[in-house]
Amino acid sequence: MARLQIDPMQGHPVPYVGEPVNDLAFLAWVAQANVGETFVYHRGFLGIDIGPGISRFGEPDRQRLLGLAQAALSAFEADLVHLVQLRLEPDRFAYLAVARRKPAHAPAALARLVAASGQPDLAAAA
Repeated sequence: MARLQIDPMQGHPVPYVGEPVNDLAFLAWVAQANVGETFVYHRGFLGIDIGPGISRFGEPDRQRLLGLAQAALSAFEADLVHLVQLRLEPDRFAYLAVARRKPAHAPAALARLVAASGQPDLAAAA
């Protein structure tokens, strides 16, 4: 999973991103994350990187990123995460999800988010 490292030159968190993740991997993190844990789900310029015709990504990766961005927004709307941007350099940002305390409706909210991701068989397990 993504983690934060401190940049000794600037004294602020610098995200480290491992392998690209998809919406289901992100939602799996949301389901098990403790309060305050941080997940870096993208580095770049999300508005451009998901845009058809302007993205620097090929279509499969652009679609994966679009699904991931939609999952992050849905998790925010369900009160499961805070969404934060950290400016890395001009026109380049780190997009972070910070786990919130799980509300009483968290299991139902997660099940709806998984179902919306297009994996109905996994929604039953959530």
